[in-house]
Amino acid sequence: MTSPANPKASPARARTAPAVEPPDAVAPEPSEPPGRLSQTAIGGRRVAGDKADKRETILAAALELFVERGFYGTAVPEIAERAGVGAGTIYRYFESKEALVNELYREHKLRFGQVALDEFPVTAPTREQFRVLWMRMARFAVDHPSSFVFLELHHHARYLDARSREIEHRMTAMFREVVVAAQARGELKPGDPRVLMGLVMGGFIGVIRGCVDDDRPLGEADWKLAEQCMWEAIRA
Repeated sequence: MTSPANPKASPARARTAPAVEPPDAVAPEPSEPPGRLSQTAIGGRRVAGDKADKRETILAAALELFVERGFYGTAVPEIAERAGVGAGTIYRYFESKEALVNELYREHKLRFGQVALDEFPVTAPTREQFRVLWMRMARFAVDHPSSFVFLELHHHARYLDARSREIEHRMTAMFREVVVAAQARGELKPGDPRVLMGLVMGGFIGVIRGCVDDDRPLGEADWKLAEQCMWEAIRA
């Protein structure tokens, strides 16, 4: 369910993490950092520690830069500088920038899937399933803003490898099964499930983009209004 956003469109906006607040219906969890960092130095540079920390430091630096500048606007030496390592060190862990971005994509896509789908109420009415899914997506965007911007406000199609595409396809299939089952029960509008899924994800991303553009957090009432509007758009 990756947004087909143009990677060259409004780069200044895309680099900002969404300014959103979790609705009361979703209990906020402690933010999870992109990776374990041994130390963060002054001026945005990161100081790598042992081998495991160094790899995570590189991943964290790459995530920051991809969010700020996009994949194509980021060079490997810039990642190395942000991570506080030599450019050659990057290639000890990742054979190319494409390998690095795919590692990030898989890590954060799986994190999103865990938040959205773990213990999903498969036997609940569709109305409740939709509310749960919407609020979980909201929680992910709030708790992991850089992850959300990276996954959903950038276009990944050109550089995703087979493993990353498989994760994307598997996750999309899970959501599709939920939609098809709800359509069979007469609880969602008939038609191609991709249309309904696109409406929901597009609407959600639009809400987040509004937060980014206005630099204004959403309150509980805003989240409830957005969720209700999207439900009315797809319900039977």
